[in-house]
Amino acid sequence: MKALVFHQFGGPDVLTYEEVPTPMPQVDEVLVRTKAIGLNYADVYRRKGNYHLVGEPPYILGYEGAGVIEAVGANVTSLQAGDRIAFADVPHANAEFVAVPLDKAIPLPDTISFETAASVMLQGLTAHYLVHDSYRIQPDDVAVVHAAAGGVGQLLTQMIQRLGGQVIGLTSTDEKVATIQTHGARAYRYDEAWVQHIRNVTDGHGADVVYDSVGSTLEDSFEATRVSGTVVFYGMAGGDPKPVDPRMLMDTSKTLTGGDLWNVLTSMEERIRRSHELFSWIDDGSLIIPSPTTFALSDGSSAHSFLESRKSQGKILLIP
Repeated sequence: MKALVFHQFGGPDVLTYEEVPTPMPQVDEVLVRTKAIGLNYADVYRRKGNYHLVGEPPYILGYEGAGVIEAVGANVTSLQAGDRIAFADVPHANAEFVAVPLDKAIPLPDTISFETAASVMLQGLTAHYLVHDSYRIQPDDVAVVHAAAGGVGQLLTQMIQRLGGQVIGLTSTDEKVATIQTHGARAYRYDEAWVQHIRNVTDGHGADVVYDSVGSTLEDSFEATRVSGTVVFYGMAGGDPKPVDPRMLMDTSKTLTGGDLWNVLTSMEERIRRSHELFSWIDDGSLIIPSPTTFALSDGSSAHSFLESRKSQGKILLIP
């Protein structure tokens, strides 16, 4: 099969499209012919060497996608060749075929396209746990969403509003401000005095919760949060955060909590339950999935460059 691989850590130019052995499904796995593969910042971090990778090169990135089952392992009886599935946390997805453990195979309804599934698995399930587990949104909560025009950001914005919260989105350009506003949210650029704007529109109190995926903005996120409010830290797209003084947390009764999807997707039942709730919201129109930007898998280096340029909005997909 063909796969997008790299032999050493570095920039997008280390990625090449090569012939590699097709995986053989183990007894509890299914072999999936990928139709759409999601690209995420975690792939960039791994390509750069910031995340640990197991094994030896050539490395294959990718952890989410959707496709059609080509073959099943000896112990698999609940799925068969021809079934449509998606997956959210399976390595080596940047390839024409991927071996998916049965407990990570999510049956895909006919109403959900491969492209939609690959657009919402990691980012949609991330937004889902952020509003239900990291901080449970209540009606009339004011929530600040960093990088609100991005893939997680747009989904997170919609889910907060679906639960009755109000969203203030942060982003980098006027074009992205307009994107956030199409979801009915207030929006500010990072080069504005956004902390003061948030305080102004909350009568000086600050937001109930700030969802921070940028990292380097963590200190300002606390400034934008009310006394007894919460900051949810779940990413470092803009760089490492400064250390947090626990005395500040004590003095202001504020909460800092982290979030990681893998601590939530702990069973097949959890994966399917949360995924099918997402699918139902898409079907009933209460969750609008922005049209993804697509690149051929063979042109994965361009996709990585585009993601790192900060020009992208919504999801980037690789198509085998």
